[in-house]
Amino acid sequence: MALRRFDQINVIPFIDIMLVLLAIVLTTATFISQGELNVTLPQATAAQPASTNPALVISINAEGALFLDGAPITQPALNARLDSVEKTQVIVCSVDKKTAFGDFVTVVDALKSRGLEHLSIRTESLP
Repeated sequence: MALRRFDQINVIPFIDIMLVLLAIVLTTATFISQGELNVTLPQATAAQPASTNPALVISINAEGALFLDGAPITQPALNARLDSVEKTQVIVCSVDKKTAFGDFVTVVDALKSRGLEHLSIRTESLP
């Protein structure tokens, strides 16, 4: 029995794999492009509507990850960004109700140490 020599490569399995990877990337990209942070806000009886002035929004999700205006950010990068913020800038803090209190205190401490006193905490009003 003689062995047959292969002069060509069968690219059909390679194309199948690439199509599956393309489908995965496109599916993942649609979830990323929506840009919605999943933060479950705590409820408060004295909640007031937010002002219409543009504000700097700092969010902390349930895992303690930080976001600045919807974009992920580290604590050192947030500190550097806060150094350039004006003292009159309105800052809205959106914190998931399952977030560790220490994560929230770290952000508030960074704001207070820079004299940023115009802080609002986003909540949901009780029905």
